Amino acid sequence: AERLGVARDGIEVFCSAELADVERTLEQLRPVIVVIDSIQTLHADEAGAVSGTVNQIKFCCQRIIEWAKTHDAAVFLIAHVTKEGTIAGPKSIEHLVDTVLYFDQPEGDIRLLRATKNRFGSTDEIGLFSMEEKGLIEIADPASLFLIHRDGASPAGVAVAPIFEGSRALLVEIQALTVPAKGGISRVFSDRVDVGRVSRVSAVLEKQSGTRLFDQDIYVNIAGGMKVSEVGMELALALAVFSARTGRPLPPKTAVIGELTLSGEVRTVRRLRARIRAAEALGFERLLCPAGTGSEDPGPSSCKAIRVATVGEAIRVLFGTGSKVDDA
Repeated sequence: AERLGVARDGIEVFCSAELADVERTLEQLRPVIVVIDSIQTLHADEAGAVSGTVNQIKFCCQRIIEWAKTHDAAVFLIAHVTKEGTIAGPKSIEHLVDTVLYFDQPEGDIRLLRATKNRFGSTDEIGLFSMEEKGLIEIADPASLFLIHRDGASPAGVAVAPIFEGSRALLVEIQALTVPAKGGISRVFSDRVDVGRVSRVSAVLEKQSGTRLFDQDIYVNIAGGMKVSEVGMELALALAVFSARTGRPLPPKTAVIGELTLSGEVRTVRRLRARIRAAEALGFERLLCPAGTGSEDPGPSSCKAIRVATVGEAIRVLFGTGSKVDDA
């Protein structure tokens, strides 16, 4: 409390893993905010002998929630997560609470706060914080947080996409690498972008551009360790894979946004104007974006919006004619 500068008056710390002791203390203190750390360690005699079981977690969680509703208190239930990032223990406890929040750690001291469930608000928002000596400090301008700053041009296999996380426009660097498959069986390695999406985008790229990928292992990464799920990054992913396969880097100061269909068309994305402003603020001069009629007017900007209708057209715009990989 002293290190974080938190006023200690009114803050009580109680150490016990017994639900009965916790309930008795809550009745005595009647706090307005309660933090239980962690729900998997609480134990109730009525629910069995072992802590952390399905019955124990559900029983203790229900009792704490009932107390909170009766006394009009806010309760934060801290829960352990598995290596896959899901709450350890029964998934069913998620329906007992009003909001489910996850803290992600993409890189170093950066923390991302996401809501996967919110009964009283949106789940589209995201909080970005830096873990400092004084605790979590909000990052006011996160637009360039996940870009790698280089003195020269970007290498082959790198594409930048302005994506939306909640209401924030972030520019992320998508990195791709292709190498000959070992043993004749190609594989996809990607833990920051869904493997199925990488395989689908690669198949579309191979079909529509003639780029030979069936005999290649494909590696995909997002700089900074951030997980990206927005469909608008698919065109940038395709161009990063094409760049890696051909060894030709994208033109400098160029960002890419757009969703790909199975036929290779580039679909429209939401909030194009905000994406252009985010790219412009970081010195990008061109943004390759969808040509669909649903795309909003980007308005005046020093970052030029270049409209493309297909992934093949995007390749021709950025790399010129004759960009097909030599099958020989």
